[in-house]
Amino acid sequence: MPDVVLSRTSTGWRGAFGAMASPCEVLLENDAAQAAAAPSAGIARDEALRLTRLAQAEALRIECKFSRYRDDSVVARLHASGGTAVTVDDETAGLIDFAAHCHAASGGLFDITSGVLRHAWRFDGGSMLPDAALVERLRQRVGWERVHWQRPRLTLPEGMEIDLGGIGKEYAVDRALALLRAETAAPLLVNFGGDLAVSGPRPDGSAWAVGIDSPGPTSAGSDAAAAARTAAGVLALSAGALATSGDARRFVLADGVRYGHILDPRTGWPVRGAPRSVTVAAPTCTEAGVLATLAMLRGGGARAWLAEQGAPHWIVDD
Repeated sequence: MPDVVLSRTSTGWRGAFGAMASPCEVLLENDAAQAAAAPSAGIARDEALRLTRLAQAEALRIECKFSRYRDDSVVARLHASGGTAVTVDDETAGLIDFAAHCHAASGGLFDITSGVLRHAWRFDGGSMLPDAALVERLRQRVGWERVHWQRPRLTLPEGMEIDLGGIGKEYAVDRALALLRAETAAPLLVNFGGDLAVSGPRPDGSAWAVGIDSPGPTSAGSDAAAAARTAAGVLALSAGALATSGDARRFVLADGVRYGHILDPRTGWPVRGAPRSVTVAAPTCTEAGVLATLAMLRGGGARAWLAEQGAPHWIVDD
């Protein structure tokens, strides 16, 4: 397992590592007053390292188990099933149940079978659009309603795929936070690629300051590096989680039009009129992530839909 990079902060420790194609970090805080009075007090370096490695191991476990890029993952086993029923474990069943609920609640907009469209789309910041005929052929292989799911057995029609990437990273944040909370009473923050959760307020009772990613350039002539260094806003988080969905890093820029990576399963093409980014606060990171994604899937109706849900949210339109 690749090692973590551990560094001191003014109030504790920061452990950093890579997982799920994202920069990941764990922030652990000491009681500032206690640490000032007794330098040896607070979390020891070895303990901070141990806790960070716990979070790292859990992130990598979930990545390996549910990755669509590994031939030994649960997802790969389902794809190779040839239309026969596969019995899945309880953890996988829980995620599939959640995805099925999201599909029903969204009227089909949230569909874990739409990942097959990635065979056409490359959201790498380039300018190449896929062949429309290929997109349409792949779209014929999309549709959760064609999958037979009776827990714990799933039958995936031959040629169809599932992709749990839309909830996997947020689920990993929640799992890592739960593991660390069972090991330490220290205030902590778990951040996997901008999706994060906290155990509670900081030692002095204040909120954690969390920056929202800038959505990035809107045209080829924009300064992408400068945009990446600029936060779109700073939020205060004392409990729960935040997740952001947007086109800051995954997009196609063709003929002056920016195509974000959120695909409409009904058309096979990126959602039109969606905000540049949506950030949602919720009790768990998994819930926050789904709400952010569902808002993006509603395109121009994202703001009104989130207002109906009553979820705290922040939208960047340009």
